Amino acid sequence: MKQALVLTILICCYLASRAQQEKKYIANGNKLYSAQKYKEAQLQYLESLKKNKASTAGSFNLADAMYKQKNFKGAAELFNKIASADKTGKALNAAAYHNLGNSLLSESKYEESIEAYKKSLLQNPTDEQTRYNLAYAREKLKQQQNKDKQNKDKNKDKQDQNKKDQKQQDKNKDQDKKDQKKNDDGKNDQKDDKHKNGQQPRQDPGQLSKEDAERMLNELNNQEKNTQDKLNAKKFKGARTRVSKDW
Repeated sequence: MKQALVLTILICCYLASRAQQEKKYIANGNKLYSAQKYKEAQLQYLESLKKNKASTAGSFNLADAMYKQKNFKGAAELFNKIASADKTGKALNAAAYHNLGNSLLSESKYEESIEAYKKSLLQNPTDEQTRYNLAYAREKLKQQQNKDKQNKDKNKDKQDQNKKDQKQQDKNKDQDKKDQKKNDDGKNDQKDDKHKNGQQPRQDPGQLSKEDAERMLNELNNQEKNTQDKLNAKKFKGARTRVSKDW
Protein backbone atom coordinates (compact mmCIF):
# COMPACT_ATOMS: atom_id res chain seq x y z
CA MET A 1 0.00 0.00 0.00
CA LYS A 2 2.88 2.32 0.88
CA GLN A 3 4.64 1.50 -2.43
CA ALA A 4 1.54 2.47 -4.43
CA LEU A 5 1.28 5.73 -2.54
CA VAL A 6 4.95 6.53 -3.10
CA LEU A 7 4.57 5.82 -6.82
CA THR A 8 1.56 8.10 -7.06
CA ILE A 9 3.45 10.89 -5.31
CA LEU A 10 6.40 10.48 -7.69
CA ILE A 11 4.14 10.65 -10.74
CA CYS A 12 2.46 13.76 -9.43
CA CYS A 13 5.83 15.37 -8.78
CA TYR A 14 7.01 14.46 -12.28
CA LEU A 15 3.90 15.87 -13.90
CA ALA A 16 4.11 18.99 -11.78
CA SER A 17 7.73 19.42 -12.81
CA ARG A 18 6.89 19.10 -16.50
CA ALA A 19 3.99 21.51 -16.07
CA GLN A 20 6.33 24.01 -14.46
CA GLN A 21 8.83 23.59 -17.31
CA GLU A 22 6.01 24.00 -19.85
CA LYS A 23 4.87 27.24 -18.24
CA LYS A 24 8.47 28.42 -18.02
CA TYR A 25 9.03 27.93 -21.78
CA ILE A 26 5.72 29.62 -22.57
CA ALA A 27 6.61 32.57 -20.32
CA ASN A 28 10.03 32.89 -22.00
CA GLY A 29 8.37 32.70 -25.39
CA ASN A 30 5.89 35.42 -24.45
CA LYS A 31 8.73 37.76 -23.44
CA LEU A 32 10.51 37.17 -26.74
CA TYR A 33 7.22 37.62 -28.62
CA SER A 34 6.65 40.98 -26.93
CA ALA A 35 10.18 41.97 -28.00
CA GLN A 36 9.21 41.04 -31.60
CA LYS A 37 11.73 38.21 -31.59
CA TYR A 38 9.26 35.84 -33.16
CA LYS A 39 11.70 33.20 -34.34
CA GLU A 40 13.23 32.83 -30.86
CA ALA A 41 9.75 32.83 -29.31
CA GLN A 42 8.71 30.04 -31.67
CA LEU A 43 11.57 27.86 -30.40
CA GLN A 44 10.45 28.38 -26.79
CA TYR A 45 6.87 27.42 -27.65
CA LEU A 46 8.12 24.30 -29.37
CA GLU A 47 10.02 23.38 -26.20
CA SER A 48 6.85 23.83 -24.17
CA LEU A 49 5.03 21.40 -26.47
CA LYS A 50 7.77 18.85 -25.91
CA LYS A 51 6.82 18.94 -22.25
CA ASN A 52 3.10 18.81 -23.01
CA LYS A 53 1.92 17.99 -26.51
CA ALA A 54 -1.65 18.82 -25.56
CA SER A 55 -0.76 22.33 -24.38
CA THR A 56 -3.35 24.63 -25.90
CA ALA A 57 -1.46 27.74 -24.80
CA GLY A 58 1.76 26.45 -26.33
CA SER A 59 0.03 25.61 -29.64
CA PHE A 60 -1.90 28.89 -29.79
CA ASN A 61 1.17 31.02 -29.09
CA LEU A 62 3.24 28.98 -31.53
CA ALA A 63 0.68 29.68 -34.27
CA ASP A 64 0.82 33.38 -33.40
CA ALA A 65 4.61 33.40 -33.73
CA MET A 66 4.36 31.61 -37.09
CA TYR A 67 1.82 34.18 -38.28
CA LYS A 68 4.15 37.04 -37.34
CA GLN A 69 6.86 35.42 -39.48
CA LYS A 70 4.42 35.34 -42.43
CA ASN A 71 4.12 31.56 -42.29
CA PHE A 72 0.40 31.97 -42.93
CA LYS A 73 -0.17 28.45 -44.17
CA GLY A 74 1.43 26.82 -41.13
CA ALA A 75 -0.37 29.22 -38.77
CA ALA A 76 -3.73 28.53 -40.45
CA GLU A 77 -3.30 24.78 -40.07
CA LEU A 78 -2.49 25.11 -36.38
CA PHE A 79 -5.30 27.60 -35.64
CA ASN A 80 -7.75 25.36 -37.45
CA LYS A 81 -6.61 22.40 -35.35
CA ILE A 82 -7.06 24.38 -32.12
CA ALA A 83 -10.48 25.72 -33.12
CA SER A 84 -11.70 22.27 -34.11
CA ALA A 85 -10.73 20.72 -30.77
CA ASP A 86 -13.76 19.83 -28.64
CA LYS A 87 -12.09 20.65 -25.33
CA THR A 88 -11.41 24.32 -26.08
CA GLY A 89 -13.74 26.88 -24.55
CA LYS A 90 -15.78 29.43 -26.45
CA ALA A 91 -13.37 32.29 -25.84
CA LEU A 92 -10.33 30.38 -27.06
CA ASN A 93 -12.32 28.84 -29.89
CA ALA A 94 -13.46 32.28 -31.04
CA ALA A 95 -9.89 33.61 -30.86
CA ALA A 96 -8.57 30.63 -32.84
CA TYR A 97 -11.14 31.13 -35.61
CA HIS A 98 -10.43 34.86 -35.62
CA ASN A 99 -6.71 34.24 -36.12
CA LEU A 100 -7.49 31.52 -38.66
CA GLY A 101 -9.45 34.12 -40.63
CA ASN A 102 -6.49 36.51 -40.46
CA SER A 103 -4.11 33.83 -41.76
CA LEU A 104 -6.41 32.95 -44.65
CA LEU A 105 -6.98 36.63 -45.44
CA SER A 106 -3.21 37.17 -45.65
CA GLU A 107 -3.10 34.44 -48.32
CA SER A 108 -5.91 36.18 -50.27
CA LYS A 109 -8.23 33.25 -49.52
CA TYR A 110 -11.17 35.56 -49.00
CA GLU A 111 -14.02 33.06 -49.09
CA GLU A 112 -12.31 30.78 -46.55
CA SER A 113 -11.44 33.72 -44.28
CA ILE A 114 -15.08 34.87 -44.34
CA GLU A 115 -16.21 31.45 -43.13
CA ALA A 116 -13.61 31.51 -40.33
CA TYR A 117 -14.77 34.95 -39.12
CA LYS A 118 -18.37 33.77 -39.14
CA LYS A 119 -17.47 30.80 -36.94
CA SER A 120 -15.62 33.13 -34.59
CA LEU A 121 -18.68 35.35 -34.27
CA LEU A 122 -20.83 32.34 -33.47
CA GLN A 123 -18.66 31.81 -30.40
CA ASN A 124 -18.35 35.50 -29.55
CA PRO A 125 -21.01 37.66 -31.29
CA THR A 126 -19.87 40.87 -29.57
CA ASP A 127 -16.32 40.88 -31.01
CA GLU A 128 -16.18 44.11 -33.05
CA GLN A 129 -12.69 43.37 -34.41
CA THR A 130 -13.94 40.13 -35.95
CA ARG A 131 -16.95 41.98 -37.41
CA TYR A 132 -14.64 44.54 -38.98
CA ASN A 133 -12.37 41.85 -40.44
CA LEU A 134 -15.41 40.02 -41.81
CA ALA A 135 -16.60 43.17 -43.61
CA TYR A 136 -13.09 43.78 -44.92
CA ALA A 137 -12.80 40.23 -46.24
CA ARG A 138 -16.17 40.55 -48.00
CA GLU A 139 -15.06 43.79 -49.66
CA LYS A 140 -11.79 42.19 -50.83
CA LEU A 141 -13.74 39.23 -52.22
CA LYS A 142 -16.03 41.62 -54.13
CA GLN A 143 -13.02 43.45 -55.58
CA GLN A 144 -11.43 40.17 -56.62
CA GLN A 145 -14.62 39.01 -58.32
CA ASN A 146 -14.95 42.32 -60.18
CA LYS A 147 -11.32 42.11 -61.29
CA ASP A 148 -11.77 38.53 -62.45
CA LYS A 149 -14.85 39.57 -64.41
CA GLN A 150 -12.99 42.47 -66.04
CA ASN A 151 -10.10 40.19 -67.00
CA LYS A 152 -12.56 37.66 -68.40
CA ASP A 153 -14.28 40.37 -70.46
CA LYS A 154 -10.91 41.64 -71.72
CA ASN A 155 -9.87 38.15 -72.74
CA LYS A 156 -13.18 37.65 -74.52
CA ASP A 157 -12.82 40.97 -76.37
CA LYS A 158 -9.27 40.04 -77.33
CA GLN A 159 -10.38 36.65 -78.62
CA ASP A 160 -13.21 38.26 -80.61
CA GLN A 161 -10.79 40.79 -82.12
CA ASN A 162 -8.35 38.01 -83.01
CA LYS A 163 -11.15 36.15 -84.77
CA LYS A 164 -12.10 39.30 -86.71
CA ASP A 165 -8.47 39.91 -87.67
CA GLN A 166 -8.06 36.31 -88.81
CA LYS A 167 -11.27 36.53 -90.83
CA GLN A 168 -10.06 39.73 -92.50
CA GLN A 169 -6.69 38.13 -93.26
CA ASP A 170 -8.39 35.15 -94.85
CA LYS A 171 -10.58 37.50 -96.86
CA ASN A 172 -7.52 39.44 -98.04
CA LYS A 173 -5.78 36.22 -99.04
CA ASP A 174 -8.80 35.14 -101.07
CA GLN A 175 -8.90 38.52 -102.79
CA ASP A 176 -5.16 38.32 -103.57
CA LYS A 177 -5.70 34.89 -105.12
CA LYS A 178 -8.56 36.25 -107.24
CA ASP A 179 -6.47 39.24 -108.36
CA GLN A 180 -3.54 36.99 -109.22
CA LYS A 181 -5.78 34.67 -111.22
CA LYS A 182 -7.24 37.66 -113.05
CA ASN A 183 -3.75 38.92 -113.93
CA ASP A 184 -2.70 35.48 -115.14
CA ASP A 185 -5.83 35.20 -117.27
CA GLY A 186 -5.12 38.65 -118.77
CA LYS A 187 -1.59 37.63 -119.72
CA ASN A 188 -2.87 34.45 -121.35
CA ASP A 189 -5.44 36.48 -123.33
CA GLN A 190 -2.71 38.81 -124.62
CA LYS A 191 -0.63 35.83 -125.68
CA ASP A 192 -3.58 34.31 -127.51
CA ASP A 193 -4.25 37.65 -129.29
CA LYS A 194 -0.69 37.72 -130.60
CA HIS A 195 -1.07 34.24 -132.04
CA LYS A 196 -4.38 35.23 -133.62
CA ASN A 197 -2.79 38.29 -135.28
CA GLY A 198 -0.01 36.14 -136.71
CA GLN A 199 2.53 37.54 -134.32
CA GLN A 200 4.98 35.21 -132.73
CA PRO A 201 5.97 35.88 -129.17
CA ARG A 202 9.40 37.34 -128.78
CA GLN A 203 11.98 34.76 -128.04
CA ASP A 204 15.25 35.22 -126.34
CA PRO A 205 18.01 34.55 -128.89
CA GLY A 206 19.89 32.72 -126.23
CA GLN A 207 17.06 30.22 -126.06
CA LEU A 208 17.04 29.38 -129.88
CA SER A 209 17.43 25.74 -130.66
CA LYS A 210 20.22 24.56 -132.91
CA GLU A 211 17.76 23.72 -135.69
CA ASP A 212 16.20 27.18 -135.60
CA ALA A 213 19.60 28.84 -135.71
CA GLU A 214 20.67 26.77 -138.74
CA ARG A 215 17.36 27.49 -140.49
CA MET A 216 17.73 31.23 -139.95
CA LEU A 217 21.31 31.12 -141.18
CA ASN A 218 20.31 29.26 -144.34
CA GLU A 219 17.55 31.78 -145.01
CA LEU A 220 20.03 34.66 -144.71
CA ASN A 221 22.49 32.90 -147.02
CA ASN A 222 19.78 32.26 -149.61
CA GLN A 223 18.63 35.87 -149.46
CA GLU A 224 22.19 37.10 -149.91
CA LYS A 225 22.76 34.73 -152.85
CA ASN A 226 19.54 35.83 -154.57
CA THR A 227 20.46 39.47 -154.16
CA GLN A 228 23.95 38.88 -155.56
CA ASP A 229 22.59 36.97 -158.54
CA LYS A 230 20.23 39.84 -159.37
CA LEU A 231 23.05 42.35 -159.24
CA ASN A 232 25.27 40.24 -161.45
CA ALA A 233 22.50 39.75 -164.00
CA LYS A 234 21.85 43.45 -164.21
CA LYS A 235 25.50 44.20 -164.71
CA PHE A 236 25.81 41.59 -167.41
CA LYS A 237 22.87 42.96 -169.42
CA GLY A 238 24.23 46.46 -169.32
CA ALA A 239 27.80 45.58 -170.53
CA ARG A 240 28.85 46.54 -173.93
CA THR A 241 30.38 43.84 -176.18
CA ARG A 242 32.55 44.29 -179.10
CA VAL A 243 31.46 42.17 -182.10
CA SER A 244 34.05 41.40 -184.73
CA LYS A 245 32.74 42.29 -188.15
CA ASP A 246 34.26 41.69 -191.45
CA TRP A 247 33.96 44.88 -193.62
